[in-house]
Amino acid sequence: MASQNGTDGVNEARALKKAENDKQTDEADLLTVPDGWKEQPFTKEDNPRGMLEESSFATLFPKYRESYLKDCWPLVEKALGETYIKASLDLIEGSMTVCTTRKTFDPYAIIRARDLIKLLARSVPFEHAVRILQDEVACDIIKVGTLVRNRERFVKRRQRLIGPKGSTLKALELLTNCYVMVQGNTVSALGPYNGLKEVRKVVMDTMKNIHPIYNIKTLMIKRELSKDPELRVQNWERFLPKFRHKNLSKRKEPKKKRVKKEYTPFPPQQPDSQIDKELATGEFFLRESDKKRKRMEEIKVKQAEALTKKQEQRNKAFIPPKEKPLPKKKTKGGKIASQSQFPHLETQQNSGMMMDS
Repeated sequence: MASQNGTDGVNEARALKKAENDKQTDEADLLTVPDGWKEQPFTKEDNPRGMLEESSFATLFPKYRESYLKDCWPLVEKALGETYIKASLDLIEGSMTVCTTRKTFDPYAIIRARDLIKLLARSVPFEHAVRILQDEVACDIIKVGTLVRNRERFVKRRQRLIGPKGSTLKALELLTNCYVMVQGNTVSALGPYNGLKEVRKVVMDTMKNIHPIYNIKTLMIKRELSKDPELRVQNWERFLPKFRHKNLSKRKEPKKKRVKKEYTPFPPQQPDSQIDKELATGEFFLRESDKKRKRMEEIKVKQAEALTKKQEQRNKAFIPPKEKPLPKKKTKGGKIASQSQFPHLETQQNSGMMMDS
């Protein structure tokens, strides 16, 4: 009986384990999206009754965009008319408005129309902005004007993002499959969701003083790794470069370093007053005449010390400097020349002795 019960328990455990493995494989199959799969587009048959309430969005545009929007506005109305979205341009107020109608069947179409007018206001051309109406395309407007306080530093970093003749921006567009437009205090990006995520990271890192070439190099390596079907499911940390941030501009250290004292809750001791000092020395109990005489003696001692110091400074000018010994010159044979070989030196020395006498 015992052996039969043990075999049943082992069989049950194996069956449970097999069921768990099957469940995990089913979940994995559900999570993995097959290659080339596309979601079915939202048609009028999915929502035949239309919208119950009217939704509208409005945005302002700068003055320099007025002439361009005036020219391309018929194209905007035609593109939004396919989804039954009404668009209006107010040149007096300087605003664009989009709103739904009774025939609008797609509830998300008004959100796409809102993004379209936002992109047009941020200097994105209509040819690129109209792609936002597609299902696989999204947009991201990154506000970079408040990320850097210094205006000159902000302009330099924004130019670094664009690169010489727009080469850095073009490389970023090719790697992320996104259209990127840098205008004023914003960066507008248009493309797939994964690409927008990478564009935002590169833009934010550039504003944090990290050169975009580092992120572009990482994106290039990731693109090559994604082509390999074996490496696609592995961790890519070992292949990606690790850049260290080096601060080249070292701040000059001050000459006098303030050492922070240890905090104590007790206040510092009060300094002694003049009366306390006199009580300590016993001067407080002297007469006025004795105090006056003692003060005069201290003044005389100080004057005498100052006089001696001044006298020493004056006497320094009369102290003769130490004479350097004459160098001993060697002859061609290597022997030291005697004084007899230089008679002109002897005559000079003799004449000097006579003058001293």
